[in-house]
Amino acid sequence: MNILYLNHYAGSPALGMEYRPFYLAREWVRAGHRVQIVAADYSHVRARQPQAGDEMIDGIAYRWLPTPPYQGNGAGRVWNIWRFLSQLWAQSQRLVREFKPDVVIASSTYPMDIWVARRIARISRGSRERSAEPTSGPTANPTSGRSLQRTRGRGAGALLVFEVHDLWPLSPIELSGMSPRHPFIRFCQLAEDAAYRDADVVVSMLPKVQGHMAAHGLDLNKLHIVPNGISLDEWTGTPPPLRDDLARLIADQRAAGRTVVGYAGSMGLPNALDVLLDAAVLLKSEPIAIVMVGDGHERARLAQRVADEGLTYVSLLPPIPKAMIPSLLARIDIAYIGWQRVPIYRFGIAPNKLMDYMMAGCTVLHSVEAGNDPVAESGCGLTVPPESPEAVAAGLRSLAALPAAERRAMGQRGQAFVRAHHTYPVLAARFLAAMQR
Repeated sequence: MNILYLNHYAGSPALGMEYRPFYLAREWVRAGHRVQIVAADYSHVRARQPQAGDEMIDGIAYRWLPTPPYQGNGAGRVWNIWRFLSQLWAQSQRLVREFKPDVVIASSTYPMDIWVARRIARISRGSRERSAEPTSGPTANPTSGRSLQRTRGRGAGALLVFEVHDLWPLSPIELSGMSPRHPFIRFCQLAEDAAYRDADVVVSMLPKVQGHMAAHGLDLNKLHIVPNGISLDEWTGTPPPLRDDLARLIADQRAAGRTVVGYAGSMGLPNALDVLLDAAVLLKSEPIAIVMVGDGHERARLAQRVADEGLTYVSLLPPIPKAMIPSLLARIDIAYIGWQRVPIYRFGIAPNKLMDYMMAGCTVLHSVEAGNDPVAESGCGLTVPPESPEAVAAGLRSLAALPAAERRAMGQRGQAFVRAHHTYPVLAARFLAAMQR
């Protein structure tokens, strides 16, 4: 198949998040399909921005559309979204002419790309119907009903797929406090309703969305659950050595007899890192060190908290390349991941960093209340209530007290769980099966 993948924030291992489009597309290319990803050349989640234009990455064709930079979630981001979608709309005919898609996937976190994806699918449908019309001469009268049926089948057009990362507009309402009456939220709602009505297939990373989607008009026969996962390629062979400052820090903490708790990822409000620092205050006199690696809107404020409150055994360090993550996770004793207590997690969670933690064989402390919990399902650690520093401190204390062999056994259970259910060859095959009519 020719798969056209529209994802505003798509990235690659060299550029940074979002990784999922790259990993799925790479597996599809390996299986013999063609993939064209169209993304913006500026995204707040990437570590490095590409040049606008066309590029091939590991057999995947990328088209980077020029968009303005922005910060935060205000008018600048809305303008960036508008510029991306307007250019995508203008290129609809060109994309159909050049790529001839069999499948069009709308996958940009926000749902408004469904309108462009629907337009491309419909243009493709019209193009195929015209190309399938019989011409004058012998081919105008097929020799059998079967050959005519095949010819008409080729005019069926592109399959329209809507891929759900987060439930918009519910996410900005419940996570950011936006009013349901805000014009942007109403615009998102129109798009979500259109996606559930018009898409041939809906793929969700979140596993507990059935009730919400049905309430907004989705025929649940269209729904397929394909969660996040890991790429096995990144976990074979010898990873790059850990950056010197990190390696020295962790070695020093271990030499001092401290259990090392690690966090690797974005530093934003949804990651509940204030709760981890609050727990660090409660653990000040205990042999536990916390190492936080990453970047994000909250990093500077969190670093100031650490300095102001004298949290001697908490360290914040700059992000490392994704390829180095296995080297970091191999050196920590406990991996932390936390969430806010918000109702939207009732639909489930699909965190990339948790998949990395589990694949690395880490013992995990998970601070969450959600519709699903891979840590509890796999038995790879301990789950405690969210937004409770006391619970996080008690959980870390409990895991730190376990024999190292017991923590290793927990980590091995998590790794086996990911290998069975969350590797991209498995996930790409599930996604592909959903797309094949």
